[in-house]
Amino acid sequence: MRGSMFKNGCRRCCYVMVDYLDAIGAGLILLDPTPLGFDYLPAELVARDDLQRALAGRFSSIGHASGSGRAVITGPVGSGKTSLVRRFCDDVAKHLIGTRDIAVAHINCRNENTTMQVMHKIVAQMDERHPDRGLSSGELLASIRRLVSARRGHLIVVLDEVDHLLRRAGNDILYHLLRIDEDAASEGTLSLILISQEQILDVLEGAVISRLGASNHLRIPAYNREELTAIAEQRATLALRPGSWQDTHIALIAEAAAANGDARAAIELLDTAVRNAEADGRRELRADDIQRAATELPSTHADGLVDELNLHQLLVLLAVARRLRRADHITSGDIDQLYAVVCEEHDAEARSHTTIWKIVKELEARGLIATRVAPVGSGRGRTTHVTMPTVLPADLIPRIEDAVPRRRR
Repeated sequence: MRGSMFKNGCRRCCYVMVDYLDAIGAGLILLDPTPLGFDYLPAELVARDDLQRALAGRFSSIGHASGSGRAVITGPVGSGKTSLVRRFCDDVAKHLIGTRDIAVAHINCRNENTTMQVMHKIVAQMDERHPDRGLSSGELLASIRRLVSARRGHLIVVLDEVDHLLRRAGNDILYHLLRIDEDAASEGTLSLILISQEQILDVLEGAVISRLGASNHLRIPAYNREELTAIAEQRATLALRPGSWQDTHIALIAEAAAANGDARAAIELLDTAVRNAEADGRRELRADDIQRAATELPSTHADGLVDELNLHQLLVLLAVARRLRRADHITSGDIDQLYAVVCEEHDAEARSHTTIWKIVKELEARGLIATRVAPVGSGRGRTTHVTMPTVLPADLIPRIEDAVPRRRR
């Protein structure tokens, strides 16, 4: 390698081999990383139409000069609480252009968890030049009211992960925000939306609940498998090169994330699987890309689960894993045949079809496999496809084969 000498005697290279960087920016599979980011807000939310209408109903009066709204949004991690609120705020601001000027202050209370931090953040999002020192909470409230009035508009304050704020600072800030117009001549300055994983109504004071309105509580359910499938498909369509993924890959992702109904986990799985494939220099996803990504999820405990299985649970799982080492799925009929082969191999008496199916459901309950009903051809027939979305079959097989002899002792 040619180069010139530094004064310290070290040689400066004129060129280096950078082939290990070839996958970066190559676009083998990923065309646009944005839709795979946690902060990405799609134009349409999957499976949240009813909740969007319910949230809009809580704010039906903000089209009027003195109108305001209140909402408390709770639900598990990855259920789309923040996306629901962000989509609503963006849409309502556009909807009311020419009628009312809507500003939004979205505060993450995990980061801003004191009354003064939240107040300063609200003011700063409305006026970056506003002084951030030396003002009391009352003066900051007056500043908020003045800034909104100067715009002849309305402010929607969103307190995300508000439980962090409530634990540290109590209810006072909510009470002050809800009473912002009490000593003023104007009305309708501010709407308030609270977001939390927890059931925060249980820790709010009666006066705050009265002003928020208990009926303004919206509970967001976890996503089911079909909804997670639609979310993963939406993001894949937006982010990935056409032809680089298949429906079976999306189904695997949904199955892996379905235990907790977590959309963020599904999106992260897709992103990680794509990076796995591109790192190998491939232009198409494979099932093992997703399985490798799923093994990194905190909920994956395959080693311990294998140790808890009885002999025939292990033999059924071994039959499934051997097929899934080469295929995306296995049908229930194929399981019967491969299980019989495995039983003969290990000198075990095969169980009935009914018992095998019971074992399949037990393995699914433990999170080792997943099942879904799929059509057969173009007719009305149905069959069950079994997949292994959270475990690499190739890694699982030696663990099972090591455990089987111990069960036979």
